[in-house]
Amino acid sequence: METHLPEAFRNTRAGREAEAILRACVHCGFCTATCPTYQLTGDEDDGPRGRIYLIKRALETGRAGPLTRAHLDRCLTCRACETTCPSGVRYHRLLEIARPRVRAQAPEPLGRRLLRRALVHTLPERRRARALFAAGRLLRPLLPAHLAQHLPAAGPAPSPAPGDHPRRVVLFQGCVEPAALPGARAAAVRLLDRLGIAAEALPGETCCGALEHHLDATARAQARARANLTRWRAALESGAEAIVGLSSACVLQIREYPELFADDPTWRDLAEAVVPRCLELGRFLADQDLPQPPDSPRATLAWHPPCTLQHGLRDADTIPRLLQRLGYRVLLPADAHLCCGAAGAYTLLQPHLSQRLGEAKRAALEALEPEAIVTANVGCLLHLQRPHGPPVRHWVEAALEALAG
Repeated sequence: METHLPEAFRNTRAGREAEAILRACVHCGFCTATCPTYQLTGDEDDGPRGRIYLIKRALETGRAGPLTRAHLDRCLTCRACETTCPSGVRYHRLLEIARPRVRAQAPEPLGRRLLRRALVHTLPERRRARALFAAGRLLRPLLPAHLAQHLPAAGPAPSPAPGDHPRRVVLFQGCVEPAALPGARAAAVRLLDRLGIAAEALPGETCCGALEHHLDATARAQARARANLTRWRAALESGAEAIVGLSSACVLQIREYPELFADDPTWRDLAEAVVPRCLELGRFLADQDLPQPPDSPRATLAWHPPCTLQHGLRDADTIPRLLQRLGYRVLLPADAHLCCGAAGAYTLLQPHLSQRLGEAKRAALEALEPEAIVTANVGCLLHLQRPHGPPVRHWVEAALEALAG
């Protein structure tokens, strides 16, 4: 793609990166076939190719209107287009470069700016997230149905203390996860304990920064990353084998910390040293010697691979293979590559599109007639749960049940 970026911008690191990404695009349109929002609207500008043209125009002219901002905001950043692209276009990086510039050129309405600010100042803080969920449960009858059904159940599961083992890992805590998935965390601690591995929680560890990063609060995301990297380096140097995460969105954000510090060589070097040892739990367990589970019938599970796992980490098959090793029958729904519509704060910022994608994904999963639906990301789990039909669970709970018989 031919570009004519302003010289002042082209001579910056972001400008050089944007130009390289734009020039890699050959307009083939393969990306539109796997774009969830294009599938819903049929609008070229709601697909990656159309958005790339919008970004190119905005970066070249320094001008963008509300319609351009709306088309970019409708993107889920699911990265299905990157999995499909034969030219290796790093679309998500182009979007990250363009979005704050487009919002500066076409400011959002006040109400939407306030909502973004509220999300940035609540969900990444564990105590505030827990209080927000508690308030939501109290007000459930007054909430729209599509929000009420996504609230996590009340009451934390007891989190067992890690066993006393010579081997240990850091089990990343996240922000929403402790309030939304306490049962999964407890299951992970117990499962690792069965393998002779202690799962410890680090004091002072904070949110991975994904939500703030995606809402353009980059400085806040960097501050969290610095705090985490400092603690993880100390833990790894003192003998921890890995930093292990239960939510694929968190793990993807952590794995991309070097990009977050592209302009800061000191922290980039530290991130590049630490993040190779930050793993999604399934990837960590795939290299462990799992005990043989009791020989008893297992349930049929429908596997929902989160976008952050299949298109971001490019590792959608490890967890289903692990569950099959434990005796489960694991099925994949039709159009498994399409996003469920959770996408972090997308549920609140684009509720109509998010709800339509969630209903389509839930229907595809239920069509498999499973006993349960399993996934590897907290956002997907909450977005897909319903008051009726097969429950949605974190896969580690099913794994522990298989080993426990």
